[in-house]
Amino acid sequence: MTSDTLQASREWWSQRWLDLLDSYRFKKRLERGRNYARQGNVLSIEFKGAKVLARVQGSESEPYKVSLSLDPFSEQEWGYVIETMSQKSMFAAKLLAGEMPQNMEDVFTANGLSLFPFTLSDVHSKCSCPDKANPCKHVAAVYYQLGDRFSEDPFVLFQLRGSTKEKIISDLRHLRTKSIETSDTELSEVQESTPEKQFFVKMESFWQYNEPLESSLVVIAPSTSETVLDVLGSIPLAKEEENLTNLTAADVVMKFLETVYKDVSQRAVLAAMNVEGS
Repeated sequence: MTSDTLQASREWWSQRWLDLLDSYRFKKRLERGRNYARQGNVLSIEFKGAKVLARVQGSESEPYKVSLSLDPFSEQEWGYVIETMSQKSMFAAKLLAGEMPQNMEDVFTANGLSLFPFTLSDVHSKCSCPDKANPCKHVAAVYYQLGDRFSEDPFVLFQLRGSTKEKIISDLRHLRTKSIETSDTELSEVQESTPEKQFFVKMESFWQYNEPLESSLVVIAPSTSETVLDVLGSIPLAKEEENLTNLTAADVVMKFLETVYKDVSQRAVLAAMNVEGS
């Protein structure tokens, strides 16, 4: 696998950490540390708060003790960062899935902070070996080993800056829950200060009107001379020979139905006016 393929397969936050190492001018020292990491000389890595404690096997029988740390953010600074995260649901979803959002650095930058150290001089390290150079190959081995840890768990980066996975997730959930409750409270206050009927409509009684009608607004009038029959036109009955009155069978039917419709219309008007027809 080529170096380009390896770089493409790494998560961006892990690659960002390794890019920081590659910027160091003493390449040979880092290369020896990389070999140590590949050969399994880093026996253990554990966290004590925001500090990394490691044991690295060197040329001596007793492994060397290495400590490494970054400048942690204050509780207030983390509060600003978490609040910014909570405003974007994608951040919480990605972090809960074990992924680092692509623009995570923007959250810290917006609050005047940097998630990653700018140079290796921003990384505070110490080793029990006699080598006075810093970083020595033992410290460099821990650097590279941390790159793998970052790839497995992005929260390791946050821990180096003074916060834990549990606290970040807990604070995110708390802020998002509080935001939802605040929105619900504001909606309730608006509803209480406005007549309820402007917000709620009962569909089953939407077409009901229980108040008495104003008599001056009620006008009962017979229908016009035009009926449905006029709209439909002549009934398409087969023509028969004209009778003595020169009317076809269709004309006879139309005349009859016209009488029926007029009679029904009159009865409807009388019923509406509560007047009995004779």
